[in-house]
Amino acid sequence: MKVIVILIALLAPLMLAAAPAVALTLPEWLKFGLHAQETQGPPRPVVSVIVEDRDAAARWIPGLVTSRTQVELGFQALGRMITRPVHLGDQVRKGQVLAQLSTDDLAATTRAARAALETAEVQQRTARATLDRTEALAERNVASSAQLEQAQQAAISADAAVEQARSQLLQAEDAEGFARMIAPFDGVISAVFEAPGAVVGAGEPVLQLSAEDAREVVIDLPEQALIGMEPGAAFSVWHRDDSATEVTSVLDRIDPIADSATRTRRLYLTLPPEAPFRLGALVRARFGTAEAPSLSLPVEALMTDDGGSTVWRVRRQGDTAQVERVSVTAAAPFRGRVAITAGLEAGDEVVIRGVHSLAEGQPVGRRLEP
Repeated sequence: MKVIVILIALLAPLMLAAAPAVALTLPEWLKFGLHAQETQGPPRPVVSVIVEDRDAAARWIPGLVTSRTQVELGFQALGRMITRPVHLGDQVRKGQVLAQLSTDDLAATTRAARAALETAEVQQRTARATLDRTEALAERNVASSAQLEQAQQAAISADAAVEQARSQLLQAEDAEGFARMIAPFDGVISAVFEAPGAVVGAGEPVLQLSAEDAREVVIDLPEQALIGMEPGAAFSVWHRDDSATEVTSVLDRIDPIADSATRTRRLYLTLPPEAPFRLGALVRARFGTAEAPSLSLPVEALMTDDGGSTVWRVRRQGDTAQVERVSVTAAAPFRGRVAITAGLEAGDEVVIRGVHSLAEGQPVGRRLEP
């Protein structure tokens, strides 16, 4: 029996090796996880937005029409203002009298200065006559050298007194002439600080005169909204009561220092000469124009790395669509959105959800509203 068992044990491997391979394979019902074929479904839909000038009608900033050239005018002498024939908003011409001080005190000062000059001139003539007599006596050895020196000093002092009195008279006459405020250029009275009857000091502002040669709009924006905004940017400006009429203005300059209270910075927008806005008018302004709209995207659409900022743009052709990575120039995020200054055009479709799970050229499906 032992010999038979040993023979069977030795022959069993040989029998298995000689058996057909089909006998060792698994039945079909056991092949549930092997060689599974992957089925490819339709491309996934994407949540995207259409790039456009979003909320253009509501995205406005209040502004004020001012003049590029405006000065505060005051008198160069202390006095009481007796007349001011101009009022706020009046248009004036160069050389026109804007205000006048009382000339009573100034005229008295001028008369006193003229009398002082006459007195100094009399003393000068007396000193000259004394010097001439002393020099004649000194030639005959009648007057001493000390007397001659004293007469010479008196004559020099009298000459200096005349010069001083003449200067004081000129100052008094100039001050009397300064009693009238004259318009230095054509413009509009944009502010009034003093009324007739008030005593004003030298250099104290009385009126503000604004030239009409160049008008501009001043607006205030927070610093976050200024990142990426450069001089030359286009703005749309319209009157608050006439939204149908828009005028294109250009950013001229930005105040370098923010306001200490509001932390905003002032922008100056140059208006074209034909703009139908008067000085002091309240207007509304927004960044962008119909020809160059202001484009923005939700912050979620932007991908930022060392190479810059990029977004996924969807290219659709018929029933097919795929994504492509586009480099853009973007400003700092503000209120959940970011302004796009370069890289996209109005009407482009941009993905805003799942941007980190896409690949270049990947097919996508239909568009879903966010």
